[in-house]
Amino acid sequence: MKLLLKVKNGTPPQRKTALRQLTDKAREFGAGPLFNRILPLLMQPTLEDQERHLLVKVIDRVLYKLDELVRPYVHKILVVIEPLLIDEDYYARVEGREIISNLSKAAGLATMIAAMRPDIDNIDEYVRNTTARAFSVVASALGIPALLPFLKAVCQSKKSWQARHTGIKIVQQIAILIGCAVLPHLRSLVEIIEHGLNDENQKVRTITALSLAALAEASAPYGIESFDSVLKPLWKGIRSHRGKVLAAFLKAIGFIIPLMDAVYASYYTKEVMVVLIREFQSPDEEMKKIVLKVVKQCVSTEGVESDYIRSDILPEFFRNFWVRRMALDRRNYRQLVETTVEIANKVGVADIVGRIVEDLKDESEPYRRMVMETIEKVVANLGASDIDARLEELLIDGILYAFQEQTSDDANVMLNGFGAVVNALGQRVKPYLPQICGTIKWRLNNKSAKVRQQAADLISRIAVVMKQCQEEQLMGHLGVVLYEYLGEEYPEVLGSILGALKAIVNVIGMTKMTPPIKDLLPRLAPILKNRHEKVQENCIDLVGRIADRGAEFVPAREWMRICFELLEMLKAHKKGIRRATVNTFGYIAKAIGPQDVLATLLNNLKVQERQNRVCTTVAIAIVAETCSPFTVLPALMNEYRVPELNVQNGVLKSLSFLFEYIGEMGKDYIYAVTPLLEDALMDRDLVHRQTAASAVKHMALGVAGLGCEDALVHLMNYVWPNIFETSPHVINAVMEAIEGMRVALGPAVVLNYCLQGLFHPARKVREVYWKIYNSLYIGAQDALVASYPVLENEGNNVYSRPEMVMFV
Repeated sequence: MKLLLKVKNGTPPQRKTALRQLTDKAREFGAGPLFNRILPLLMQPTLEDQERHLLVKVIDRVLYKLDELVRPYVHKILVVIEPLLIDEDYYARVEGREIISNLSKAAGLATMIAAMRPDIDNIDEYVRNTTARAFSVVASALGIPALLPFLKAVCQSKKSWQARHTGIKIVQQIAILIGCAVLPHLRSLVEIIEHGLNDENQKVRTITALSLAALAEASAPYGIESFDSVLKPLWKGIRSHRGKVLAAFLKAIGFIIPLMDAVYASYYTKEVMVVLIREFQSPDEEMKKIVLKVVKQCVSTEGVESDYIRSDILPEFFRNFWVRRMALDRRNYRQLVETTVEIANKVGVADIVGRIVEDLKDESEPYRRMVMETIEKVVANLGASDIDARLEELLIDGILYAFQEQTSDDANVMLNGFGAVVNALGQRVKPYLPQICGTIKWRLNNKSAKVRQQAADLISRIAVVMKQCQEEQLMGHLGVVLYEYLGEEYPEVLGSILGALKAIVNVIGMTKMTPPIKDLLPRLAPILKNRHEKVQENCIDLVGRIADRGAEFVPAREWMRICFELLEMLKAHKKGIRRATVNTFGYIAKAIGPQDVLATLLNNLKVQERQNRVCTTVAIAIVAETCSPFTVLPALMNEYRVPELNVQNGVLKSLSFLFEYIGEMGKDYIYAVTPLLEDALMDRDLVHRQTAASAVKHMALGVAGLGCEDALVHLMNYVWPNIFETSPHVINAVMEAIEGMRVALGPAVVLNYCLQGLFHPARKVREVYWKIYNSLYIGAQDALVASYPVLENEGNNVYSRPEMVMFV
């Protein structure tokens, strides 16, 4: 109990030791005491998610150890774990599956069936549901064939419809859980449940159809021949049923039709469409979702002609589904958009957009948003080539209206829609651009921050198209306007304004940019101090772009000022910002020469913060790569003289990154840095040796085959004594350095180092040497053959390889 409470409520170190003790002594404690303590804890109503997760972890670990001893407790464990299978938290469900899977492997199929058999025809639907899910996990753990005879018996149970219902539900859950792995067993699973379509109980008929749908979905696009036997009853059912049963039957057919050949698919679609079009008018939400899904599946299959869709489906479809109510329910909304996009793929853009373009001016905002999203997806998929002039006018007019009239917080849909339409129309947008830019400028001055942000975002979406339309003057004007808004106080909006400026600079080029680059950059330097991630990211991207393409427009003094600001950015939490900063250092060094930048960076090695130092070392390596290593190495190696651990480690790390980046250029510099690395590999400090070893690894890999073997052998003699290190990071670095040497010097050389310790009297020594030998063997087994030593056996003069010595 004490151990369990440590796991449940202790600190991480306490928890770790308690878990370890519980696991190691599981068989000593025995299954009874363990589960009699754990399960009541799990049943507590006040349990928090984290505590439950930890206790479930205990069960998981203990199961492995106890194995067959858990058999008497299987039912008790299931009662506690099954509810996890229908938890709303995804990770809880995964955990539940994991445990039941391990439990079934430990206890065996017979015990699991015996424990769960009574729950199959339980009166409570909740119990039946969780049992079905648990059975599907057992099937996936122990293999479907093992469970088939039992399933067959359950699905044909005469005495209770509940048992049949649960049996068929198990098949559905198996299909959902293991996906396409049902294919080998598809026919037998369909045969087990097919009689359920004609069952006298309505619920059984429904679940059978849903199970067939799940099986068909899992096996797509194969397996149509397995469903031959159920097509007829499904077809009859569609004509005779109503309500929920009909919905289930339709769903099954919707998933089976895409598996058919084009000719059959076309025939069956036309047959089922009659029923679907009748059900378009159904008031039931669930039915609507299923009808939409089936229409989508039918329309997307080959063999269904666009003329048929145009004449028979479209009028009714738009009349019944494109109504305001559909936009209010999230799931219906999604399904309707997907189905409409699928229909558009068959009948083209003009038909669909022409029918809904007027609705961009509807007074219901959710409805406008749904229309916008559909138009965006259709246009993005199919382009705008068959939109005629009249439709184009209506479309631009509609999106401008929808863009200006929105009040809700979710601005992305309108933005994406606007961007997609403008980008698809391309040069045809030219006449509308002054109007669009007028709207943007008007909205950049709005009192609501959201509106300003969205206007700036829109500029970055349409900048490329403005360039296509040769509207450079207009873009220059927008650039000036954005420049004036750089004093924005809301960081989200400022980030978007910087993003828009970046987009304009990208397409218009450095020379034609207004305001000129020499005015723009000094305004960006103070913004680099901003701590907001979006502002940092966009600002650094913009500065990096200017440093890359237009550095000559800005005096060197300004660049140095920016260098100091950039050092602060190396502390950012977001990796993207740090990466962009480090790259910008490279561009600035290229622009104003490496000396000044390098001085700044080397000073930064003296600071305390590790992250800052690491990013500085990467920046130094990038400066070396962009400005050639000979500009950086003398100063860097000189810095190693400073008798301070942080600085020396920083220099070594820089060398490690440097040789990683420059690759085979390293052969010109290897002799220069060898004395420094010698010193580091002999240093008392662990970290020195670790970093030096990783530098040696990158160096060896870079110069492999370029004739630097003498220096590498020399360094190898300094690396080798470190093989007995115990610190995991150090030993890792040393082993990797030796692997690098294997590549550069050849495995034979490393084998010669290795042979001396393979049969050393001390076990600790032998283990290390065998570890190195094994990795050699894995890496270059064939190349070792030539260099195995010849060992003569006194007895009968057999020549053997060193592995054989143990048996001699």
